[in-house]
Amino acid sequence: MLRYTIYDTPFMRTATYWIGVAWLKAFGWRVEGDPPALKKYVLLAVPHSSNWDFVFTLAITFATRNRIYWMGKKEMFSPGLSLFYRWLGGIPVDRARAHGIATQLIRTLREEEAFIITIPPEGTRKEVTEWKKGFYLIARGANVPIVLGYLDYARKCGGYGPVVEVNGDIDADLERIKEFYMDKRGRYQASTDTFQNAADT
Repeated sequence: MLRYTIYDTPFMRTATYWIGVAWLKAFGWRVEGDPPALKKYVLLAVPHSSNWDFVFTLAITFATRNRIYWMGKKEMFSPGLSLFYRWLGGIPVDRARAHGIATQLIRTLREEEAFIITIPPEGTRKEVTEWKKGFYLIARGANVPIVLGYLDYARKCGGYGPVVEVNGDIDADLERIKEFYMDKRGRYQASTDTFQNAADT
């Protein structure tokens, strides 16, 4: 699965750092926390309510010199954009065959020396009442921790929160994870309201 990406070129690593810093400064955003000193983990992306989430996530990734892979629906990877998105670390996903990609990610996390996969547990920008649990099952299956990445549009900040070691008690672990996100605000309040409901389920 791993392939040549934007992070593999020394010049681009430097360029993207300054691009990320400049983007965040231009919009008045700041980064909170540093990427954990771990080579492999599942990085949550919460909340997920707007296309802008992807842009700010990349900016924070660039500004912190982190290296992530991310998943996007296969329709995004059109012939004209596929190579570009893959270069940015994108992995096309056929939602009708989600089980296959989960198995592949578990195998990659087990086999690769370094691999960080970013997953939005809401699964969609639309309003949801319950998180998808694939991120947890992937982390559990690969025996890697979950890092609580976030954006907060109310405070114009984003970054890296606690590292959660999954213990197999999915209900207890999800409760801890969702509690962290209770005060984080998405770009659209409607989605935030739904997120609050999802966190109570």
